[in-house]
Amino acid sequence: MRVVGLDLGERRVGVAVSDSGGAVAVPHSTLARTGDRAADRAAVAALVDELGAERVVVGLPLSMDGRRGPAARAAAAEAAALAAELAGRAVAVETFDERLTTVTAERQLAGAGRRGRSRRRVVDQSAAAVMLQAWLDAR
Repeated sequence: MRVVGLDLGERRVGVAVSDSGGAVAVPHSTLARTGDRAADRAAVAALVDELGAERVVVGLPLSMDGRRGPAARAAAAEAAALAAELAGRAVAVETFDERLTTVTAERQLAGAGRRGRSRRRVVDQSAAAVMLQAWLDAR
């Protein structure tokens, strides 16, 4: 089962994808936000179609104590809107805890020698891969 993971940001959406067996997550791409949420969802839906994904996992930025703050509520609302966008495609959409994924991705990229702009260009998709791998491992 191919799964797409999304790290929703204000300016960018990080995208990761699993292998067809649903065992390993890898960074895929970063989509720049257009300012039009409907257009952004349509771009994500097109990517989901292109990748042949059966499921989309959206990162849920819970507070460190596990509560849903404004960012988590916004991500949940966006996941619900994406589910509506994908309703005719038989693609399930769910949320998954993404606490510390960006921190983990930053550390991994720094450890790999990525610095400055080079790291900023891929951190969102790397964070999406960290979150998606955690989701895959939990299954």
